[in-house]
Amino acid sequence: MRQYLARRLLLSIFVIFGVTLVAFGSMQFIPSDVVDIMLGQFRDPAAEAALRHNLGLDQPPLQRYLRWLGGVLRGDLGNSLRTTEPVMDAIRQRLPVTVELALLATVIGLGIGVPAGIVAAVRQYSLADKLSTAVSMVGLSMPDFWLATLLILAFSVTWMLLPPGGLLVSPLEDLGENLKRMIMPALSMGLPASAVYFRMTRSSMLEVIRSEYMLTAYSKGLSERRAILVHALKNALIPVITVTGMEVTWMLGGSFIVECIFSLPGLGRATVEAIYERDYVVLQGCLLVYSLIVVGVSIGIDMLYAWLDPRIRYE
Repeated sequence: MRQYLARRLLLSIFVIFGVTLVAFGSMQFIPSDVVDIMLGQFRDPAAEAALRHNLGLDQPPLQRYLRWLGGVLRGDLGNSLRTTEPVMDAIRQRLPVTVELALLATVIGLGIGVPAGIVAAVRQYSLADKLSTAVSMVGLSMPDFWLATLLILAFSVTWMLLPPGGLLVSPLEDLGENLKRMIMPALSMGLPASAVYFRMTRSSMLEVIRSEYMLTAYSKGLSERRAILVHALKNALIPVITVTGMEVTWMLGGSFIVECIFSLPGLGRATVEAIYERDYVVLQGCLLVYSLIVVGVSIGIDMLYAWLDPRIRYE
């Protein structure tokens, strides 16, 4: 296990290095930059040259990349070209919002999808199975931004039960107020994800229930509840964990739409703002953080496999 983990970490270094190359190199093909945004259409050439020199944009791309990469190795992601704020400070402030949103959405998705999938598999072709399957098809075809708009219209405009957006307080200061502003964004991402968890849990449980060792468990006199929860569920959860890892990384990296709709100061919204403002330093820092999260989640999922199934051994 330790050798496998060491190899994965070593390979992750090359993956992160490749991400830095792609993140920096892709910025060089965009026709405009932050200077064009800051000075506008009618700008003085002397002022433009002076601003480019102050921001370091007049240097060769390779020199700028090596300087930025050296800062990354020291834990310094540079300063924003627009506000001169350290990128690391901005990420520390915004990342917890995105992580909280992804975790809440994952809890909602798993809390709805996994139990519904178990019931549908155990009671195959029943009314509950048919209704759950139909609802899951609706969830799979429902875009996050459309569901977010419906939730705002229903709970904020029509019934005025929840605030439409914005995040003014952290969960450590006021958990109730925080959840009031985070529950609709989390539902916007968690409800469609629950459809994915449902379908994966149902198909995996159906395969496990029909296996020979489950027939042996029933023949030994085990109750259906004990056989399902103790023996079948643990093996059926392995494909669900794979999907969970994919969904979590997608929620972390794809939350920018929901964060913009609900005006949440998260990392996804910071990425969108950096794109609009051509703030390449902030954008590169956000992409690097996203890649680190994806690599970390991938390694964590592999470790969880071995814990759930003793037959899995990494050499």
